[in-house]
Amino acid sequence: MTGTLAIVGLGPGEEAMVTPQVRAALDAATDVIGYIPYVARVAPRPGLTLHPSDNRVERERAAHALDLAAQGRQVVVVSSGDPGVFAMAAAVCEVLEENARRWADVPVSVLPGITAMLAAAARAGAPLGHDFCAINLSDNLKPWAVIERRLRLAAEADFAMAFYNPRSRARPEGFARALAVLRECCGPARLVLFARAVSTPEEHLRIVTLAQAQPDMADMRTVVIVGSSQTRMIARATGPVLYTPRSLDGAAA
Repeated sequence: MTGTLAIVGLGPGEEAMVTPQVRAALDAATDVIGYIPYVARVAPRPGLTLHPSDNRVERERAAHALDLAAQGRQVVVVSSGDPGVFAMAAAVCEVLEENARRWADVPVSVLPGITAMLAAAARAGAPLGHDFCAINLSDNLKPWAVIERRLRLAAEADFAMAFYNPRSRARPEGFARALAVLRECCGPARLVLFARAVSTPEEHLRIVTLAQAQPDMADMRTVVIVGSSQTRMIARATGPVLYTPRSLDGAAA
């Protein structure tokens, strides 16, 4: 049997947000590889071997997956959200590029998933309704100076901004620094969405102004969306709706 490698996204948490394409790949898999909590989302069954591993061994995980596929296994590497958004698809590509001959005959596919950013935006309304960008606030793989420059340039361009990995126990000060930069560049009235554990039983959404935003409102399960200067909030009996108009001045297109 010819082995295959599929890199898939499990979505933000709710089983209904796993795409049928990803579900089919999991059903056909002989091996599932990924970060411990993501592998835990895959139900054990006869003929399936689960390979959970720590969060900081992405390259080793990618090489292991490619080796298993080269041996004829049907391998699935799982990420949360979408595998191409700050996740395992890029890690597998990096390893492939460095060892092109070793795994030249292994078929590799990337199957998209619903990102936490898009799930959070949908829950709140449409804060990413106009131009936006996504920035990973972790400085594990890039220096803080690069993060700050990107924050300033995104603010200057008046993008709505979605932030992944805003705050962890290992680097609690980073998000405070990011908020300080944003207050300087955007002003205190800019609207901010804190969306934690979207689509899970622990889901919690909070909309505040940049002046009200505090570092402890976010953790590693939180996506933070900072609106552009055009982003606004509609007060409704069923809860507020946060959205960014499609046209720059807010007029109907």
